[in-house]
Amino acid sequence: MREYLLQLLETSGGELSIGAIVLRLAFAVVIGGFIFLSYRLSHSGSIYSVKFNVSLVTLTVVTTTVMIVIGNNIALSLGMVGALSIVRFRTAIKDSRDTVYIFWAIVVGICCGSGDYLVASVGSAFVFLVLLFFGRIRNDNRVLLILRAARVNEPTVEALIFQYFNRKAILRAKNTTDENVEFIYELSGKYLAKAEKAGGKSITDAVYEIGGIEYFNIVMQNDEISG
Repeated sequence: MREYLLQLLETSGGELSIGAIVLRLAFAVVIGGFIFLSYRLSHSGSIYSVKFNVSLVTLTVVTTTVMIVIGNNIALSLGMVGALSIVRFRTAIKDSRDTVYIFWAIVVGICCGSGDYLVASVGSAFVFLVLLFFGRIRNDNRVLLILRAARVNEPTVEALIFQYFNRKAILRAKNTTDENVEFIYELSGKYLAKAEKAGGKSITDAVYEIGGIEYFNIVMQNDEISG
């Protein structure tokens, strides 16, 4: 039994020809190009990173190379896993979809490295279509209304916000002192535009008409992180 296990660990899948190696790497580059295109189409603005996109193609080729080296050699695969386990990645992920692209590149590299081109091609086609469709979906921008007014105008400010936004504006914070009060409201960006159109004037003009307003800030928020 021991001899069989040792023989199994030492068994190699056989050396590949230069043509076979080039073919597998070529498939990895081609499908990596689809990954590159998919990432470019599904990301835009400051969230898009050219360096990360190029890294996805490189990761596909590197994974394919590793799979070619490992082949069917169990001992070599265990050693490779042990070597890679000491690597620690500290790169911050700017978008949760980036994790999907990393796994996609790795899976394609594994498929191409093992010579399973059909799975790599068909699977990538489905992933490409899914990400192309859902990747265009954008989170609606959130708006924070931050204003500081005289304490005596507190009821007037609350009534104005309710008049413009009804229950769409959510009160996130209310800080008061003996003389002043500060409000922080959160609402969707589309409701801000609709309310100002329906009210006939901007919320900024309406707020300052109350009087006793120290400042009024409108802060736009979204889930994208600038690179």
